[in-house]
Amino acid sequence: MNIPKNRQVAVVGSSDVDYGSAALATEVGRTVAAVGAVLICGGLGGTMEAAARGAKERGGITVGIVPSYQKDTANPYIDIIIPSGLGHARNALVAASGDLVVALPGSHGTRSEVSLALKMGRPVIGVTAWSDIPQVKVVNSAQELERELCLVFRHPITI
Repeated sequence: MNIPKNRQVAVVGSSDVDYGSAALATEVGRTVAAVGAVLICGGLGGTMEAAARGAKERGGITVGIVPSYQKDTANPYIDIIIPSGLGHARNALVAASGDLVVALPGSHGTRSEVSLALKMGRPVIGVTAWSDIPQVKVVNSAQELERELCLVFRHPITI
């Protein structure tokens, strides 16, 4: 797969997800891969694992920036593991690594990634979440997300 260097999407969200949230994150991962972008995440479980799984199902490339120095802490769907040793501070690296950030429902860690991304001038697209933050563009489905990503990356819409 030939992926332009300017297509990197950071996906953030809860590490503790239910079935519905995991399914949504998987669809988000598939969408990121469908538009030809590399998926970057925190590399662990929950939203991160589900999104990476979805990207791999569509032939995408995944990068996980894990909080420890141990590569084996990454979920099995991560192609490139970056052991940061930074704990929660790695959220800044996740936010900085995407050309934009796709934020799913989450808590304090996710909010920190959203805030850092906005502070860095990165666009943030919230998928069914973060409507309380005015600078976040909110979409309600993976299909709406795909339209937004296609506009940003000037990629043909595949849906």
